[in-house]
Amino acid sequence: MGKLIALSMVLVLAGCANTSPPRDQTNACNIFKAKRGWYDATADAAEKYGISEGTILAFMRQESSFVHDAKPPRKKILWVIPGPRASSAYGYAQAKKDTWAEYASEANWGADRDNFRDAADFIGWYNARSSRSVGISRRNAKHLYYAYHEGMTGYKRGTYKKKRWLQQVASKVGRNAQTYDQQLAGCRGSLERKWFGF
Repeated sequence: MGKLIALSMVLVLAGCANTSPPRDQTNACNIFKAKRGWYDATADAAEKYGISEGTILAFMRQESSFVHDAKPPRKKILWVIPGPRASSAYGYAQAKKDTWAEYASEANWGADRDNFRDAADFIGWYNARSSRSVGISRRNAKHLYYAYHEGMTGYKRGTYKKKRWLQQVASKVGRNAQTYDQQLAGCRGSLERKWFGF
């Protein structure tokens, strides 16, 4: 019985370690070194959709800080009573329920919002769709983020132009994407060798 309890504790701790966010979120090389499998998942999405690994990471960092089950905070009723959440956004990519259902139906049936690989694929899919629909360059993480946050209809209407806070956030996402891609240029070889076992 004692051995069974000990084994259960090990499995629980291993599960927590597997889903915990990386400690150093400023360096893409360190993120991928700390999280086995994340590089492969991100690189696959980047190749599939033509969206850089740095852009995918920058979106996730902004949306969830790499927390697998992140949710928007609850609204307060009478300033104290927890009310409903601001939206149905959930997981690494903070994808809303309806948008995720559309993605799953079109591109990845059975995908889960709290699965890193699925979330990376979703970000690639959504940004590639934004690029096709509204003509944003796939290398322009700042404007891709506007469309991600406001939706493609909102982007076409220019709703982000009236939101100073969003402009600051999108600029930060753009800078982070560029930084991540520059960092990866210096460590990609070692990451690929690590996953292939050389």
